[in-house]
Amino acid sequence: MEVTVNDSIASIAPHAWNALAGDAWPFLKHEFLLAAETSGSVTPDAGWAPRHLAIYDGDDLRAAMPLYQKDHSWGEFVFDWAWAHAYEQAGLPYYPKLVSAIPFTPAPSRRLLLADPNDKEAGIALVHGAVMLANRAHCSSVHVLFPAADEIDLLREAGLHIRKDCQFHWHNDGYADFDEFLATFNSAKRKKARRDRRKVQEAGIRFRRLRGGDLTPDDWDEVYRLISLTFMRRGSLPYFTLDFFKKISQALPDGILVVMAEKDDEPVAAAVFFVGEQALYGRYWGSDGHYDALHFETCYHQGIEYCIEHGLELFEPGTQGEHKVARGFVPAATWSAHWLKQPEFFSVIGDYLERERQHVDRYMDAVDDRSPYKSEEPT
Repeated sequence: MEVTVNDSIASIAPHAWNALAGDAWPFLKHEFLLAAETSGSVTPDAGWAPRHLAIYDGDDLRAAMPLYQKDHSWGEFVFDWAWAHAYEQAGLPYYPKLVSAIPFTPAPSRRLLLADPNDKEAGIALVHGAVMLANRAHCSSVHVLFPAADEIDLLREAGLHIRKDCQFHWHNDGYADFDEFLATFNSAKRKKARRDRRKVQEAGIRFRRLRGGDLTPDDWDEVYRLISLTFMRRGSLPYFTLDFFKKISQALPDGILVVMAEKDDEPVAAAVFFVGEQALYGRYWGSDGHYDALHFETCYHQGIEYCIEHGLELFEPGTQGEHKVARGFVPAATWSAHWLKQPEFFSVIGDYLERERQHVDRYMDAVDDRSPYKSEEPT
């Protein structure tokens, strides 16, 4: 089974890629990946060299994998800095490495794109193709980040070690409105959430929700300014360029949502979301200053309200942040899969990941005990 390597997503026909990717995840679509490359956000100069894999059956695309050759570990959200340091101490190069992921997007979705979901042969061939490319390109390792949960068994069968982590997700239980959702909280947490929302209202801040097709280039200039201010406070710049957001807004107008917070008709904060078939994905936030409880309202409460109003089942607000638990988000397992060329390191990493998985399980249980939801009635 021949696995071809493509140095740009443009080398693969959009309709063929999207037929495999499906409609559930906007960031898995050809348009998203193409905008990332053509906007200058994802390029070899930025340390992200596209190496997308494809398997053809005649003229038909049978399987594909988003893949990048990387010279660093930034923008991945699955942290392997300690592994890179161990390689350095041993006098071995950790970079370049191969990473199957959606750049700068820590949201689970498919990594093994298969025309036939049951085509295990093609799925394993993609993984083995990535390993062969790693050997050929003198890469230290292959990493599959945030794959779908039902891909884990196949990745393990293909010879990769599995790593477990967790995020905090919100699930829609068919709520009629935000008040019905809050009614599931215990009294103290419910009062706290209402108090936070009231603070924002009393500050005179109002919200507009804009889909991609509603946003003008000037709107994006303002949104990007706010996002950049917040990134710069942390000593960095946004991973995606302004041109990316303008391109993706045109290419996938229904896949983008911006919540704009305004005071005296002037933008003071904004949050950028991606919209899938059944889920909302929080990605970027920015403000021009500190406003009490505005981050919680813009990034979480507005997103939950949008999901309820539009019947979306899931809200993934991004990585990390136990503060999300008090807003109704609960621990959810996320996964990654790893292969390292050096047998000694590969064995040690496997043992480490097993111990780490036990720690993650205990952590998820401990965090779950702090849920704001009312306790079940005793039976």
